[in-house]
Amino acid sequence: MRLKSMLLAALLLTIALPLSARQATPPQYGPPKGTLVIVGGGATDGTGIVERFIEIAGGPDKKFVIVPTAGGNRNADGTVRPYVEEQVVASWMKRGLKHVRMLHTHDPKVADTEEFASILRDADAVWFNGGRQWNIVDSYAGTRTYRAFHDVLARGGVIAGSSAGATIQGEYLVRGDTSGPNVMMTQEPNHQKGFEFLRRSAIDQHINTRNRWDDLIPVIAKFPNLLGIGLSEGTAIVVTGDTFEVIGKWKVTVHDNTRLYQPWEKPYVVLSPGDVYNMQARKVEKLGIGR
Repeated sequence: MRLKSMLLAALLLTIALPLSARQATPPQYGPPKGTLVIVGGGATDGTGIVERFIEIAGGPDKKFVIVPTAGGNRNADGTVRPYVEEQVVASWMKRGLKHVRMLHTHDPKVADTEEFASILRDADAVWFNGGRQWNIVDSYAGTRTYRAFHDVLARGGVIAGSSAGATIQGEYLVRGDTSGPNVMMTQEPNHQKGFEFLRRSAIDQHINTRNRWDDLIPVIAKFPNLLGIGLSEGTAIVVTGDTFEVIGKWKVTVHDNTRLYQPWEKPYVVLSPGDVYNMQARKVEKLGIGR
């Protein structure tokens, strides 16, 4: 009788739980654990973005890794472009970080070694600098280092990046063509896939100063299963699970082909700092102060 009573009590407790709690599912877009900070490029001073990144990571005493690879693997003459760690991490040390290292190689064979990837094994946070996103793909796609980036999130860490370091975080890699950044959908098969930190997405940046507001429209028309996210300079989204919050100083666009638009509307919604968006439900959950 006691066992039956305990089973009945457990059943009643389950029924009493909200439906969302009983049917909890893993995120479909963001990482199951960890946080993403995706920045639209430009200067971040005065926006609070970098400060938020450091805070999410756990503060300046945590271990940070800076990836400058988008800046280019080779010079115009074909020679390997060198990076000096002291220069790459200097601005971060000025912000008070005590444990910050550079991670870079032009050679995917090196990136596929445990020795190279080991710097990420106890990292709390990773930041991808801007440049051209296909350089990041050329160096790390399919390697141990690529898997180690995902392991940072699996441990509850944070991955962030600006400009190219934003686009690389999506599933489909926009502007991945080696001929120049104006090609939204490259025919180069090795430069069509991002690192999928934010799944089912295509991420564009600099949409304000470079007038790229509409550039994701043909991408989402071709790939309607994706959510298109366009980011202004000095503006970022902070992703946890399937929701994100807009922070910084300007606007974010969300291209969603499952939404009905009026004939006079652009086929995307525009978000402002403080807005919270649910990617799975594809709707704004909260409007920022002053909206």
